[in-house]
Amino acid sequence: MLYRKLVFTALLMSMAFLADGQEIRWKRDIMDASRTGVTVPDATAPEEALGTVKGKTYTAPNGKVYRGGSIYRVAALVADAQPTMAIVKEVIGYSPEAMAKAYPESSLTNWYIDNFMAAVEEVTGKHVDIGIGNFGGVRVDLPAGNVIYDDIRSMFPFRNQILYMPIKGADIKALLDSMAAGRFQILGGIRVVAKDGKVLTAEIGGEPIDDERIYGLATITFLMNGGDGLMLEKYLAGEPVVTDVDIFDAMMAQVQKATSAGEPITGKADGRVVIIKDAE
Repeated sequence: MLYRKLVFTALLMSMAFLADGQEIRWKRDIMDASRTGVTVPDATAPEEALGTVKGKTYTAPNGKVYRGGSIYRVAALVADAQPTMAIVKEVIGYSPEAMAKAYPESSLTNWYIDNFMAAVEEVTGKHVDIGIGNFGGVRVDLPAGNVIYDDIRSMFPFRNQILYMPIKGADIKALLDSMAAGRFQILGGIRVVAKDGKVLTAEIGGEPIDDERIYGLATITFLMNGGDGLMLEKYLAGEPVVTDVDIFDAMMAQVQKATSAGEPITGKADGRVVIIKDAE
């Protein structure tokens, strides 16, 4: 139905509710344009993608005309929302290939945590050695081609502030042991090999972890306060720097910085988290 093809666009309006702190769930439908020619509109020419409404008549992009009924009302609703939604359709970067979230590491999650660490370092002025993020905090994959504002907004919809915290090497080892026994989270600056629920090797910056050294950790308030069972606050080895910058703004700034420098949005799985299976 036409309604099903238009609802993809209408669902983007759910982003407005994020300001109220609500978790909104949505999905993406493929727009094949088989019936009406309707495709996902960009910020510049919505009528070409959606068609036009005049009075009680809706003319679809493929020239099909619908008069009366509910179709013109749905089309008008979506069309009227386009000026407000223009910001989420703004092209902000380019990704040469699609990146998808995968466990225990992936091109997408590695791109995220590496850029997140850089953001925390820039905002706090503190040297960052490692980063810990949570897989549940990265909500959608990144498509190939033009990257729009909504791709990053949808990827990081939660209002978690970024922060820096000092942590001892011995506590990093304890964290990794805990993850190996359960489930690893997104890691940056660390290379770890685990088998049978135990850490075999772990390095930071290419060197074994020093139990007594104080390392700089980039993370978010959600994990600092016990999210996903981590309770990072208990590992504080000094005064943290909790910022008022949320994760979306931090990552958006990194995307804009890369785009301004003519760089694509790209990442790769690099073997930073290896879980050896029995068969191996």
